[in-house]
Amino acid sequence: MSNNDEHGEYSNGESPVKVFRDRSKEMLSKQAVHTKEMLSKQAVMIAKQAEEHERFINKVTHFLGVLGFGGFCFLLGARPQDIPYVYCFFYVTFVPLRWIYYKFKKWHYYLLDFCYYANTIFLVDLLFYPRNEKLFLVCFSFAEGPLAWAIIVWRCSLVFSSADKIVSVLIHLLPGLVFFTIRWWNPATFEAMRPEGASRVTWPYVEDKSHLWTWLFLVPLVAYTLWQLLYFLIVNVLRRQRFLRDPEVMTSYRELSKKAQKANNIWWRLSGLLGDQNRLLMYILLQAVFTVATMALTVPIFLSYELHVVFQILKVSASVWNGGSFLLDVMPRQAILKEKKKKKSEIHPLQNQDQSSKGKEDAKETNNLVETSD
Repeated sequence: MSNNDEHGEYSNGESPVKVFRDRSKEMLSKQAVHTKEMLSKQAVMIAKQAEEHERFINKVTHFLGVLGFGGFCFLLGARPQDIPYVYCFFYVTFVPLRWIYYKFKKWHYYLLDFCYYANTIFLVDLLFYPRNEKLFLVCFSFAEGPLAWAIIVWRCSLVFSSADKIVSVLIHLLPGLVFFTIRWWNPATFEAMRPEGASRVTWPYVEDKSHLWTWLFLVPLVAYTLWQLLYFLIVNVLRRQRFLRDPEVMTSYRELSKKAQKANNIWWRLSGLLGDQNRLLMYILLQAVFTVATMALTVPIFLSYELHVVFQILKVSASVWNGGSFLLDVMPRQAILKEKKKKKSEIHPLQNQDQSSKGKEDAKETNNLVETSD
């Protein structure tokens, strides 16, 4: 660029610094778009390759899942103080991988659900504020409240041959086990809760019921309400046009409403009490009632070791039972449907081939008739 051009550019009232800043912003925005496109393409490529080798991956997943579950149970008994680190490793490893797979399937908006919001708070608590009593109580309420009861209500299934189902179960199950070990089994926690010479428990304040109700119920409820507002803003306002353009993009509400409508179950009938146009509002209200009820139950669970142990057994039993139901009831139906689709895909090319060969024979016969008439 010549000096005259530069002088003409800056004579518009723009300083060289401002021009440089604008160009830098433009370059950075282009680079960000390019990087995002590259990551999306890579995610699609990885997910496609995974689907091509689905059968082998399921075998490997089953093998590693069974060994991993056994190893985790051993660690839970031998070194319970290390369970929080196992959970942190699991979350930072498998949630990004899940995003890659879900991006390909157009399910990535599932990662806006409350369980991921809560798990992110757990990660912050365990890694940066492990001795913060109040944050611990909030996390305990999330883990043993909505997340734990979701295993039972939404029928999370422990199926070792499905990486997606294993991750779904562990996202809801592991946090409760982590905070169970911190609450009752961690030696360092015992020292903090019962220091020598203390006449009462000092951490957490289990003798002060108002303190427990505040940090196990009220504050977590406020945090939940904040998430619900953010979720509604993103899904129903900021990204609304995206969902209207592409019905294949899934959210929790879309999936649950489709399943409920197909089954015509109690959730579908309850969500329609205010009419079809207000089903989303009813879904939010029902979820709020579920959250309030499950958070209130965390107070007696926190106070009783026996009740807490029974609750852990109930959660694990529910996920294993649901996994058995999935293996015996759902998977055979899925296999039959896959075989039918496979046969249809094989029949169509044969039909097309037969039609084309028949067309060639008809054309040959026509040519022979023409030649004979000549």
